[in-house]
This record gives sequence, C-alpha cells and structure tokens, in this order.
Amino acid sequence: MAGKNTAQVVIGGKVITLGGYESSDYLQKVANYMNGKLEEFNELPGYARQPMETKHMLLSLNISDDFFKAKKQAEILEQELSQKDQEMYDLKHELVSLKMKIEELEQEREKLRKRLER
Repeated sequence: MAGKNTAQVVIGGKVITLGGYESSDYLQKVANYMNGKLEEFNELPGYARQPMETKHMLLSLNISDDFFKAKKQAEILEQELSQKDQEMYDLKHELVSLKMKIEELEQEREKLRKRLER
C-alpha cells in the first residue's frame, strides 16, 4: 500500500494542507478544480452577497452535479465499450467462420481440379 501524501495548496486564497494516498500532483489538481469553481461562482451576479453557508451549498451542489454528469458519461462510455467488445467478438467469430468456409471451398476446388485432370 502506498504511503500517505500531503501537499500544501491554495484554495480560495488560503493555504491548506491536503492529505491522501493520491500523488501530490493529484491533490494539486483537486485544488485547481476547486479554484476554478470558486472563480466561476465569483463571476455570477449576486453570489458575493450570499451568506457563506449558501455559497458553500451552491458550490457543493455544483460539484455534485459535475460528479453525476461525469459518472453518467463514464457509464455511457462503458456501455459503448462493451458494445464494441461484443462487435469485435462477433466479427472475429465471423472471420473464423469465413476462413473455414474458404478452406472448405479450396478443398472442394482441389477435388474438382483433380477430377478434371483425370
């Protein structure tokens, strides 16, 4: 098991120490994502006037929305991958069947050729 990592990051102008089993680069990406969301919300009219609790709730809801959209997209991609895997399996099966048919036809052709040579 990998050791726990920590990274000091800046989120919303405050230095925070994040810890986890992910890499420091990953923890920095998380912080960058949060900063992007904070910037996005700070650009909205009226957001700055909201109580801190409301700001946190809106931010949490937005991040949850991103998560569920990403999860749905991942599920769609997994379904597409599964379908492609099935298509590949079917094509491979068809290829083997066609190769067998070609071999049978070649054998039949060889038999006919030998008959004609007699």
